[in-house]
Amino acid sequence: MNYCEKIRYRIYVAKEAAFPDMVDYLLAQLPEDEFILRLVFFGATPSNEEYLKRRNLLKEKTAAHFANQEPTSSYVSQPPLHASLLMEVHSIVADEIDQITHKHFQNNPYTLLENPAGRFLFAGGFQSDVHTSVEQQSIEVFRRIEELLKHEHIPVHSIIRQWNYIERISCFSKGEQHYQSFNNARSDFYAKDTWPYGYPAATGIGASSGGVVVDLDAAVFTSSNAYTVPIDNPLQVAAHTYSDKVLKTTHRKKATPKFERAKSMVFGNRRIVYISGTAAIRGENSLNNAGMEHQLHITMENIIQLTSKAQLIMLRVYLKNKADYALAQRLINEYHLPIPVSYMSADVCREELLIEIEGIAID
Repeated sequence: MNYCEKIRYRIYVAKEAAFPDMVDYLLAQLPEDEFILRLVFFGATPSNEEYLKRRNLLKEKTAAHFANQEPTSSYVSQPPLHASLLMEVHSIVADEIDQITHKHFQNNPYTLLENPAGRFLFAGGFQSDVHTSVEQQSIEVFRRIEELLKHEHIPVHSIIRQWNYIERISCFSKGEQHYQSFNNARSDFYAKDTWPYGYPAATGIGASSGGVVVDLDAAVFTSSNAYTVPIDNPLQVAAHTYSDKVLKTTHRKKATPKFERAKSMVFGNRRIVYISGTAAIRGENSLNNAGMEHQLHITMENIIQLTSKAQLIMLRVYLKNKADYALAQRLINEYHLPIPVSYMSADVCREELLIEIEGIAID
């Protein structure tokens, strides 16, 4: 089977209960006939102290559940709007050509998939001390990522998809905007490579606690029939070419957000499209004075531009205001998408933006 036919994305939710019981319930739902590549848990946490307790408990329970086949995992402090705890699962139905290896590096579990098309890395949960500045955390997170990539002989430019969760993303600390501080550190890290195939698809989204958390997928192709392609949206300026007027000031510089609007992995006549965090932006400017309903439709228009003929198979919807959940769900349902959709309460990187959506499509 082609990679695109084997990859799976699912969402599981737990109702209100004690946190350990919700974790046990979600882990019990995992498919037994597939190899788990990534787990991402989303839940509400009132403080960094509570976040660390829950993150550590998740690590313990995940390690015990999988024994020597532990996948990469992360815990994101974003309250799901349709559950008390949510688990997103990335898995694969492997066949005889696939070799899957679960490893640890500096106490972080990660997964390698190797087949004739290439080597594929699934890694995440990269974090630092949540009590230091966002800039310091970001520098440390990218140092750890760099060390893992070097350990596995994977170039930095092989990162295909990156998820960046940033505590209080649009806030300022000592004159430094959190998202801009993160972008500066990311830009410094990415400058260590040439990016011949474009930057990764990426999401930069807020979290209520947990500091800076980064997850990523990377791919090194070994077949001429497998490769990656960056995807632009003609309705938007590429984020990595933004002008200074839409960037926030920090004491060092104003680096642009280094990501593509979408990125595809092509396998013969099939492809998987990773859609970056997408919002109601045209050119490089947000739609000012636009309500959530209008922003959602403009966001979906942007996503349709990126997917072309590819069919959406999964969406994550981030809402700045919890009160918008019922309306957002109704509007998304009007697109008649028979796919898993998760709804999170999360701050977006610009004050005027009320919604951001990311997704995955396959054709």
